Amino acid sequence: MKEAVETTLRGPEAYSLARRAVEAMEAASVWPTPLNFELWLQYLGDPDGALGREIERMLAAGEPFTEAVAEMLAAEYLPRGRLTEEIRDAGRVLDRELSSVTEAISKAHKAQSAYGRTLEGAAGSLEAADGAPQLRAIVADLSGATRKIKRDNETLEKKLELSTREIARLSEHLEQVRRDSMTDALTNLANRKAFDEQLENACQAALADGGRLSLAVLDIDHFKRFNDTWGHQTGDQVLRYVASVLSKSAKPPRVAARYGGEEFAIIFPSESLPEVEGALEGIRREIGSRSLRRRSTNDDLGAVTVSIGFAHRRSGETAVSLLGRADAALYASKRSGRNRVTCADWLDDAA
Repeated sequence: MKEAVETTLRGPEAYSLARRAVEAMEAASVWPTPLNFELWLQYLGDPDGALGREIERMLAAGEPFTEAVAEMLAAEYLPRGRLTEEIRDAGRVLDRELSSVTEAISKAHKAQSAYGRTLEGAAGSLEAADGAPQLRAIVADLSGATRKIKRDNETLEKKLELSTREIARLSEHLEQVRRDSMTDALTNLANRKAFDEQLENACQAALADGGRLSLAVLDIDHFKRFNDTWGHQTGDQVLRYVASVLSKSAKPPRVAARYGGEEFAIIFPSESLPEVEGALEGIRREIGSRSLRRRSTNDDLGAVTVSIGFAHRRSGETAVSLLGRADAALYASKRSGRNRVTCADWLDDAA
């Protein structure tokens, strides 16, 4: 409940929350950097939120809270704040460019008006002219005025060209910011925010056209063991390895995301149950087919396995319900010995 935390930070309870954050960071041996402080404020302000649950899990597991971890958490759970600041910066640049263009257009308008008055004056002078010297003077004035208006127009064109390029660059930057805000920093998969939006959109599309939709949830088996035995960096290596397999297998229109911690999810639009099951079995086998080695020491980490649960969307089913059934199937895989794929429909048939 980020909005509630922001409200608290603007009220009398803010000082108490800030002191609690510093005390909690000290107790957890976490340096009070600005980013860590922001994360801890959000965590303590909403301990039941996604960020709060993830930090609680890390603290319970004794995982080190490094700068890289802080950056990962911020990228995954605080994207809106970062995006807002980027948008503010872009807005300031855009305001500056628009003001500059407005000023240039105003100057060009004044120059055009002045040129028009010069032409009107020249027309009157031509009617009254009675000799070559006066005609030459009038032509000279017109020539000078024409050169000036040409220079002013060229200046305006250059300014518009530069501003057009700057606005195009700004637009490209904002698009990159948007993509970054929807991407998990560690795995380069879609993050939780992007997943939630994609799943909701996919459910709405399936509702509109009656198309198929399946959702799979994956969890790395015994992931805590990797972190406890080899450290957080090795745990990150395992996460990136699993993500690389998912990235290869979940080409569009499929969507692969890091759901949180060691959990991942894949959205399967327009595919049958046998197709989805086959794809997930292929992913499970490929992940478990390699014996990983620790990069820093070349120690053998052994094979990584995943438990998978998936559900096929029922008519009229919401995203929350679909996710709940896929999650139940995942835990059925865990209870049945791990390293397997379970479909929610099979659970219903067995009930």
